[in-house]
Parts: sequence; C-alpha cells; structure tokens
Amino acid sequence: MKLLHTSDWHLGRTLYSKKERHDEHAAFLEWLVGTIEGQKIDLLIVAGDVFNTPSPSSASQKMYYEFLVKATQIGCNNIIIIGGNHDSPSFLNAPKEVLSMLNITVVGNATDDINEEIIEIKDSDGKTKLLVCAVPFLRERDISKFLEQENYADRTERINESIKNHYEQIAQVAENKRCELGMNIPIIATGHLSVLGGKRDTDDGVRETYIGNIQAISSDTFPKMFDYVALGHYHIPSVIKHHIRYSGSPIPMGFAEINQQKCVYVVDFHNEIDIQTIEIPVFQKMESIRGDKKHIENRIAELKETNSSVWVEVVYDGDEVFHNLSDWVSELVENSEIEILKLQNIQNLNKVLTQTDTTELLDNLDVFEVFDTMLEKNDISEAQREELRASYKEIVDSIQINNPL
Repeated sequence: MKLLHTSDWHLGRTLYSKKERHDEHAAFLEWLVGTIEGQKIDLLIVAGDVFNTPSPSSASQKMYYEFLVKATQIGCNNIIIIGGNHDSPSFLNAPKEVLSMLNITVVGNATDDINEEIIEIKDSDGKTKLLVCAVPFLRERDISKFLEQENYADRTERINESIKNHYEQIAQVAENKRCELGMNIPIIATGHLSVLGGKRDTDDGVRETYIGNIQAISSDTFPKMFDYVALGHYHIPSVIKHHIRYSGSPIPMGFAEINQQKCVYVVDFHNEIDIQTIEIPVFQKMESIRGDKKHIENRIAELKETNSSVWVEVVYDGDEVFHNLSDWVSELVENSEIEILKLQNIQNLNKVLTQTDTTELLDNLDVFEVFDTMLEKNDISEAQREELRASYKEIVDSIQINNPL
C-alpha cells in the first residue's frame, strides 16, 4: 500500500486580502491528481485545513468536490480527510455519507465514539491492509471539560493531557482491532495541532489556536505503535521524527515562505516503510525585494525584462527618508506583469513606532502584534502578559470562526 500525505490547502485563501489564489490552488490540485496517478497511490490523507474559512465560497467547494471525483476516477481507492482549525466540522461532515460511497472518509471533529476515527483500508480483494487513526483538530470542548477558576498553567496541563489520552486511547483500540484481524498491518495516525520541532516563520499564515499552541505537545505523545503520523497545521514541511511529519501547505502563505520548497510525502509500506519527498512546482512566481532605492529600482527592472507574472513585496530600508514610496514603486511597475502586493517603508514605520498609534502602523502589524504593543505601552508585567495573550488568542480565534471574512 502507498499513501500520500498532504495538508493545509486553505482553499479560498487570498494573499493579504488582496489577491485571489484560485488559479494556484487549481493548478496544485491538477498536479496532485497527476501525482496520485503516476505514483499509483492507494490512500490519500489530507491532514486538515482543507478550506481557509468555515464557510467557503461556492468556487472553493466546486474545486474541492471536482478534485475528489477526479482522484477516485484515476484509481485512488481510499481518501481520508480530517478537519483542521480553519474548517467547520459540520460543513465538512455534511456530505460524508454520500462521499463514503466513493471510499472517501471525512472526520470533521472528535466524537463520543472513538471507533468512528478508526478506518480500515482494504485492497481490491477486501483484505485489510492498513488501519488509520484519523484524529482531527481536537477542540477543547470535544476532549476535556472546562473547569471554573482554573489558572493558565493548570488549563495548559489539562488540555495537553487530554490530547495525550485521546491518542493513547485510539492507539489501544486500533491495536486491539489489529489483534482481532490477526495480521501485522501498519497503523497510521493523523493530527492537526502543534508539535515540538515543527517549523514556524513570521508571515506563515498559521492561526494561533488554544489547542496545541498554549504549549506544543511532545512527539512522545504519539504511541510507538504508530508506523506513520501525518500532521497538519504548520505550513512549513517538517520532519519531527522519521515517521512523524508535517507536509506543510502546497503554496506559500506569505512572502516569508517563498524560498521554501513545498512538498507532499509518499509513504510506501511494501516491505519496510519507505518515505519519499515529492516536490511541488511553483505555480505563481513571488519575490521579496528589500533594500535601498537603487537596489529596488534595479531588481524591478530585471523582473520586467522577464515579461512574466510576478507578485512582489517591497521593503525599503534605505537611510534616506522616502515619503512617496508607494507612488514611486507604482511608476516602476507600469506596463508590466509585476504586481506589488505588500509595501513597507521601514523609515516611516520606525518613525510611527515612536509616536502614537496610527492607521499606517496598524496596516503593518497583525492583531497579535498590536496587542503586544498595547501590553508594552501599558507596562503590563511579564507574568500577566502570558495569560493575557492566551485569553486574547482565544477571543480572536472565536471571532474568526464565528465571523469569517
């Protein structure tokens, strides 16, 4: 049996709320269909964050369902999709009965019956070849009870202990099932959460969530009987241990990721476990240009000569104060395929940071950086900051889930 591990598609996501990424996602999914066919994949695992919002657009939904149909038509006999923190469990689960007729299993959220997260993968003869512990993003309400007057440290410990218990319980149920089958078959697990060793970067688009972000869990949380753990949530491909991996997002979530090689993992269980990294092509050229006026001008001129579509971030960090940077850059890219999607004037930003908050400052900071700035300005003690940040993250996450953009 061969499985392909991918995650964090974030269908419907825009770049800095300015640029639609439909064409990139469509190109990726078309490439993925070809890869599944070429690699003769038996099982596809999508480890969460299929969509970017709980209420995806009709275009994103169409792309998703068309891909599932194509994947089954070219011979992928088993597909498992788990919910991520961006996904709506009810939305993902709604068509699960219909999709199950195509051997597509959806686990949008944890339920009271843990057996619903264990999937048998069978060959064409009906013989079980793999067991998958399809664990989705674990919301606090699904795995643990809220305790009144609980402090930050106690709550952290309770949540992480609940995550560990969930994996231990499902591993034991899977092991019992393997014994009943009387076959030494691999056991696979999934997860959508933060694990120590996973790679983060600024501007990577990972939404902070209370599960797994209060305190990233140890890789030892996953029982040793798991032969492979397919993780989602972090957008940078990461090898936690040889058999525990983040596949990362298929396209860059921001300019900080443009030099990363995006990939999927193909895991072959023919004899011993063999893990192959398959590189994903770049579907849209992006570039970050940082420097003084001369460097920016020269690099834009070079890009114009290519006559190709390029999305650009410009960061001006020259010594000279440059007040009309936006107009100047706009003139440079006239009559070209270059689009400026992000512009930062470090000189002006530094000046603003020494004054009162303004719209210009807010445009260059995310919601968490603004909150940190307010903590600093109000001389909040470090002991209080940690708990306030955690509470603030919960509020922001709740707003984003209940009021998607």
